[in-house]
Amino acid sequence: MRPSTMTHCRACGSERMFLFLPMGDHPPANMFVRPEDADQPQPAFPLNTQACLDCGMIQVADQIPDGFFRHYLYIPSGAATMHGHFEGLARVLSDRAEGGMIVDIGCNDGLMLGFANRMGAKTLGIDPAANLAEKAAELGVNVHVAYFSPETADEVRGLHGPAQVISTTNTLNHIGDLVGFMDGINRLLADDGWFVIEVPWGREIVASNQFDNVYHEHLSEMSLRSLVKLAERTGMAVVDVTRLPVHGGSMRVFIHKADAATPPSPEVIQMLAEEDAAGMNDAPAFEAFAARAHAVGEALRKLLAELKAEGATIAGYGAPAKGNTLLNFFDIGPETLDYLVDRNPLKQGLLSPGKHIPIHDPAVLADDPPDYLLVLAWNFFDEIRQQLAGYEAAGGRFILPLPYPRIVI
Repeated sequence: MRPSTMTHCRACGSERMFLFLPMGDHPPANMFVRPEDADQPQPAFPLNTQACLDCGMIQVADQIPDGFFRHYLYIPSGAATMHGHFEGLARVLSDRAEGGMIVDIGCNDGLMLGFANRMGAKTLGIDPAANLAEKAAELGVNVHVAYFSPETADEVRGLHGPAQVISTTNTLNHIGDLVGFMDGINRLLADDGWFVIEVPWGREIVASNQFDNVYHEHLSEMSLRSLVKLAERTGMAVVDVTRLPVHGGSMRVFIHKADAATPPSPEVIQMLAEEDAAGMNDAPAFEAFAARAHAVGEALRKLLAELKAEGATIAGYGAPAKGNTLLNFFDIGPETLDYLVDRNPLKQGLLSPGKHIPIHDPAVLADDPPDYLLVLAWNFFDEIRQQLAGYEAAGGRFILPLPYPRIVI
């Protein structure tokens, strides 16, 4: 059995690891259950949230079974917000590539590379999920089906040549061996090439009580400083960063090989200063974060219990991994939520991990609308609210769990 806590930071190597939010045993947050398997035991592992007090990265130990990502159920194309976001990213990467090859690691269903292809870029995806590679092929995206590693990098470079741009969006936070991953980047990337990372920004996670971003598949919630130190540790350098609104506040980080790097931009300096001001190298900041997470749980359970006592019906909108962290941590199950709805057809007809709440197509809301919808996919609330304008106009109400539980008026 793999250790449930870490002794060293996977980004900077520090031994100053601080356990601040143990959340009990959780199944992998994307390990959805078929109804016929509901009576079978589901593997669960301690979700022990730690912070590195030298670089500020939030992290959990790698306990995911080998091969877990070979059949994956999250797809970004289910959210209209991500279409616009990835079209913009494709334009940025195409401009940086200047005709060279763009390689997207963790390309998922090929949404971003599909946009890049339509812009005339030369592209290749790398992803271990064969089921998603088939979806990407429908968009004309070529995918090398494999986990990314130094060996995969050598194989891809031998077949296709060096990459002028390597991108990874919400994938680096799934990687256990970050140093090995960066070795692969160094091998595949052209000497003057760009490595572009998108991940949620750790400072925003702390500031907005986003404890639900922590789950077993999300091994790391990265601060900018953690990426600066990881790059320095592996012969690279962070040279620029862009703030992004998606997923509750993210960052797009631009990295060069050290020999090609320019001094860090003013925005890099500014964001590092904001992390320092937030106390992201200090235990009290994370202790306060943990206390707020527990307070959210108490308030949400109280609110839901009061509504149920009044005879209200409640369902959940979205079956995201983060929602499963929240449901399992706060012990909210089918006795409270009648069902979940999610637009991702790969999740419909399944049961949520741990709590076994049934997941339906959102079309069920028209037939038997609940009085309240707990928005588990809160990072897409604006889009969800627009899609369900008729539900709200008919008297339906939304509950947002974060940053603090409230009924939307």
